[in-house]
Amino acid sequence: MDFGRAKNVLIYAFLLLNLVLGYQLWVDARESAGSSLDYTSLGDSTQRLMEEKGIQILAPIPSDTPVMPKLTYRYLNGDKAAGIVQLDQPIDSKLVFSEKEMAAALKKTIPDIDQYKLDPLANLDASDRFILHPLAEQKWPLFHVNLELYYSNQKITAYRQSPIEMSTFEEEQQVLPASKALGTLVELFLPNEAVVQDITLGYYGEEFNSDSQVAAPAWRFVLEGGQTYYVQGISGEVISPKTEKPEE
Repeated sequence: MDFGRAKNVLIYAFLLLNLVLGYQLWVDARESAGSSLDYTSLGDSTQRLMEEKGIQILAPIPSDTPVMPKLTYRYLNGDKAAGIVQLDQPIDSKLVFSEKEMAAALKKTIPDIDQYKLDPLANLDASDRFILHPLAEQKWPLFHVNLELYYSNQKITAYRQSPIEMSTFEEEQQVLPASKALGTLVELFLPNEAVVQDITLGYYGEEFNSDSQVAAPAWRFVLEGGQTYYVQGISGEVISPKTEKPEE
């Protein structure tokens, strides 16, 4: 009997079990949190409509309304169609969950890796990669610009990156409350029985065939199943190209 192989199988089985149990604990925690979340920031009419439509909010509703400018950015290689680059030395995939360790392991290959943040809810259908977003002002994710880390057999083996250069323009403006953005979605966009599992502030903007792109502050709402809505943080417009009002 190959005891070394058997040992490796047991180790991987144990790691897989830990992942499954960890995910279940996360789900249970979110569900229990949902029953005790504070909805007082939502208007009475919004709360009534949520109850009528069976909509659940399993994420805290942020109360901060920072002042943020719009951004311009450009792709340093001319466009975002970068190719996949193989790593000379694959690294352990679990490092992606520790920003400092991941940055240390990939710094030589991806010098600006510490300016990106992991987004576990981006592209949930992709089972072979981790997705990270660049941070504006070292805090706000630029949602539609990705650094992709590809993995297999517990190792990160390759990456895809289209480096960008960001700058601000226009004066800073106060971002509308997440509760107001959520109210718009509840009233006009969210289907019956929708479950909101994450609310995050960052930057979003549709890309055009231009050297320079524009992104504005936006609240991102992610539903169970991965459907995503963006609400422009200044005007309140729902700007995600994949969203439509549900049929009445």
